[in-house]
Amino acid sequence: MRAPLSWIRELVPALPAEVTGREVAERIIAAGLEVETVDPGAPGLSGPLVTGRVLSIEELRETQKLKKDVRYCRVDVGPEHNETDGDGAGSRGIVCGARNFAVGDVVVVALPGAVLPGNFEIAARKTYGNVSDGMICSERELGKPDGDLAGIIVLGPDTTVGADAKTVLGLDDEVLDIAVTPDRGYALSVRGIAREVATAYDVEFVDPAARGAATAGEGGQDWEIRLEDPSCDRFNALAINGIDPSAPSPDWLRRRLQQCGMRPISLAVDISNYVMLELGQPTHAYDLAKLRGPIVVRRARAGEKIETLDGATRDLDAEDLLITDDSGPIGLAGVMGGASTEISDTTTGVLLEAAHFDPVAISRAARRHKLPSEASRRFERGVDPALGPVAALRFAQLLTELGGGTVAATGTDAGGLPSPRTITLDPAYPGRLAGRDLDEATVLRRLAQVGASASVAAGTLTVIAPTWRPDLTDPADVAEEVIRLEGYDSVPSVLPKAPAGRGLTEAQLQRRRVGRALAGAGLVEVLCYPFVAPGLWDQLGVTADDARRHGLRLANPMSEAEPEMRTALLPGLLGALQRNLKRGTSDVALYETGRVFLPTAGAPPAPRPPVTRRATAEELAATEA
Repeated sequence: MRAPLSWIRELVPALPAEVTGREVAERIIAAGLEVETVDPGAPGLSGPLVTGRVLSIEELRETQKLKKDVRYCRVDVGPEHNETDGDGAGSRGIVCGARNFAVGDVVVVALPGAVLPGNFEIAARKTYGNVSDGMICSERELGKPDGDLAGIIVLGPDTTVGADAKTVLGLDDEVLDIAVTPDRGYALSVRGIAREVATAYDVEFVDPAARGAATAGEGGQDWEIRLEDPSCDRFNALAINGIDPSAPSPDWLRRRLQQCGMRPISLAVDISNYVMLELGQPTHAYDLAKLRGPIVVRRARAGEKIETLDGATRDLDAEDLLITDDSGPIGLAGVMGGASTEISDTTTGVLLEAAHFDPVAISRAARRHKLPSEASRRFERGVDPALGPVAALRFAQLLTELGGGTVAATGTDAGGLPSPRTITLDPAYPGRLAGRDLDEATVLRRLAQVGASASVAAGTLTVIAPTWRPDLTDPADVAEEVIRLEGYDSVPSVLPKAPAGRGLTEAQLQRRRVGRALAGAGLVEVLCYPFVAPGLWDQLGVTADDARRHGLRLANPMSEAEPEMRTALLPGLLGALQRNLKRGTSDVALYETGRVFLPTAGAPPAPRPPVTRRATAEELAATEA
């Protein structure tokens, strides 16, 4: 997740102005986030880079009989930077070969003395019979590798002439590139990152979700939505009509998307991506005119197919969660929309979807179709179920401001919020776990910064986890949040004391004796993966009625080629032997001690060992039963 420092500052207004991106990175790394890089806005760019308005264009190809297009432009770069003629009114003459700009456009001009990426120095030079007193720049020339080299940057008509183009383009803005771990899905948004920054500096956080929460309400049934599968527990929809299809995305919106590593496409799509980056809630816009009947969320049926937005036609699996209407599938839920309802350059009405899906269902669908997307990355890590109506209103606000149109009087809010997760624990537990004093006031303050509602009564700390933190489920998670915000460096380094009278179980001792005996006989111990392929037993000639054929199939295997748990150690040993023989090692003797997994009809799931204390002998025995 890439987050511009300027965007973070909008949500953390009290962040000191002198704080750099690297200093912010150090603070949030100490709090548990992983910052991979802090990218400068424009490495290798220095010197005067300003905005200018094109006053006139003279075509030189005909007058000088050239073989290529060359234009001589007069550009007003502001009184401070224009050629000196006593009052600063003399524009600069610049030779340029691009043709995607016209008289009156505002462009980016590198003045003499500027140095562009690649150590390209700008100076006044005579060329094609004219003095070129600067350079009109493209995105690629300013250091954007994915920018257009032939196309000049054309800014909005209201851009101030003579302004510092680095500020206008955000080229002086540092960008934090954060590696988001699976338990930190909230950090796939500027909202989540800014909350961590505010906590790290102990300053106020302005929640962008709060501004729409008061007006979001419960919604109504503006568009019929039917949820036929529990993997979608909430679906918000909002219709917007009368949009100007020719309305472009403004410069600030395009710049924000590019800073975050996304390509601007069209106004509606850009706003959808912007809301996702800001709040963390993926949304999808359907062309209202192409929808047929009510929206139904269900599993795929036999033989169904869908053409997704990338142009590929995909055969659907019975486990795929779909968004459908009367015409059939119109979206692979949480992964990618369908081409049949794609918005185009003639779209004047959209229906916005802001839904909440089961993380496991979305993760499996994305892997099954080899179709990772920005939306699936967020859903599989857990999206705040309370964000749907807020994201829909934020999208509507931006679209009506920038593209016109009117919002339906009411929106659709199908489903609802899950019950709040309540965790109870001893108020002293976080301090006891950290090995340091943490009073109740400190614990409550840190939990409030996380966004949890916490109180102490009758010696018990009760914590209501925030909706955007699905990873907070037990006392150990609560204690971890308090300790990480206090700083892991504050945890004292003390050697643990082994409790007396505890040792290995009889089964563990027996396993060690067997291993030592085999090693003493010259065998080498190996550790093999416990996964096997379904057809393996056919290759080994095992009879059809052999119990070893009936392995436990994983719901989410690491590889579809080996989806079952082993029922014997022999296949893994044979595989290890084969790999050694292929590499020229013939004198080899191997052994392995490990678990096999034999299904038992009606057997309950293995108990979960405690994490807040040492497991008892009975609990350990139950896990091995």
